[in-house]
Amino acid sequence: MSARSAKLSVLFANFGHVLTHMLMLLYPTVVLALEGRYGLTYGELLALSVPGYVLYGVAALPAGWLSDRWSAEHMMVIFFLGSGVSAILTGLADGPVGLGIGLSLIGLFGAIYHPVGVAWLVRNAENRGRMLGWNGIFGSLGAGIASFVAGSLSDLATWRAAFIVPGIVTLLGGVALMACVRGRHVVALKTDRKPEPEPERADVRRAFVVLSITMLLSGLIWQMLTVALPKLFDVRLTALTHGGTMGTGGFVSLVFIASAAMQFLGGWLADRFPLRRVYLLAWAVQVPLLLVAMRMSELPLVAAMILVFSVDMISTPSENSLLVRYTPGRWRATAFGAKYLLALGVSALGVPLVGALYDATGDFGALFLILTAASAIIVLAAAFLPRDAIRVTAAAAVPAE
Repeated sequence: MSARSAKLSVLFANFGHVLTHMLMLLYPTVVLALEGRYGLTYGELLALSVPGYVLYGVAALPAGWLSDRWSAEHMMVIFFLGSGVSAILTGLADGPVGLGIGLSLIGLFGAIYHPVGVAWLVRNAENRGRMLGWNGIFGSLGAGIASFVAGSLSDLATWRAAFIVPGIVTLLGGVALMACVRGRHVVALKTDRKPEPEPERADVRRAFVVLSITMLLSGLIWQMLTVALPKLFDVRLTALTHGGTMGTGGFVSLVFIASAAMQFLGGWLADRFPLRRVYLLAWAVQVPLLLVAMRMSELPLVAAMILVFSVDMISTPSENSLLVRYTPGRWRATAFGAKYLLALGVSALGVPLVGALYDATGDFGALFLILTAASAIIVLAAAFLPRDAIRVTAAAAVPAE
């Protein structure tokens, strides 16, 4: 029963990661089809999504707290059902106010996933680095197909279908998980399948300060890059896309899908090498990559962005592993909630900055400079992480059930 429940939990956790990133990233491509409608500019239309991005992070902390004290399984059911209904309502919206409300609801229910779903996955996993890597790949897949789904459905049908169809799929996922929970096919674990040793208090305090800085800035970089990418390609890939939303969405999807496998590499590294070293080196590489991407266009830009996102993917499993290492198990969902409050909530303030910078300059050069500076600060901060942040290699060699 325990092994079957663990496998189903990991399956639904990965499926949820696909859906949450897909739903949150539909609008940056859909907005290209809406540009000029309702008398609003690109920046003004993009601003409608800001409350949803803020809620996606801010609501993560109470969601994690509730999961630690109630039930991760039932919280995940609410995530699936609430996100599905919210996406459908967004597709049925009539006007900017309805769009803003629908996008906000997607962010509110989507906020449940990361603190609850990732902590749920960690509790049911044995090889955590590897499982976090695979989970990250599924999240990248969701981000990757979002632009293609949104662009294709907008071009072939209507922008409304870009929300309604994924919403129905998400709703069905919630019904399936609810049936598994009620049928006792998915049951709650009292303790981790692979317990972590208790860290020293001094290391916990030190890691808390450092990770608060790095997670906020890495979240800012992720938010701004993913939101800006469709418009960046729309502006700089004109010879490749010929101005079509589907073509732009396809190249955005290519970036996410091509870089997704790097999360598996990141998980492998997190299981075998000092987490501090993996995390620091990944961000050190990111600094020059962003400066190079700033100057690129057409196919060289696509290649540069694949590298930028690949390095970001490599760093994610080590970051999550660091958080697990320095957080007691009973507070894990709350800790992940705090992470995503910073990484997705506070950093969501960068979303309107993307639109404002583009409306003011007509390009994204200034944006790349901001992201480069943020990456450099992450490198400096990560150097102060505790030096004993090492995964147990012998355990990592054991295959997961």
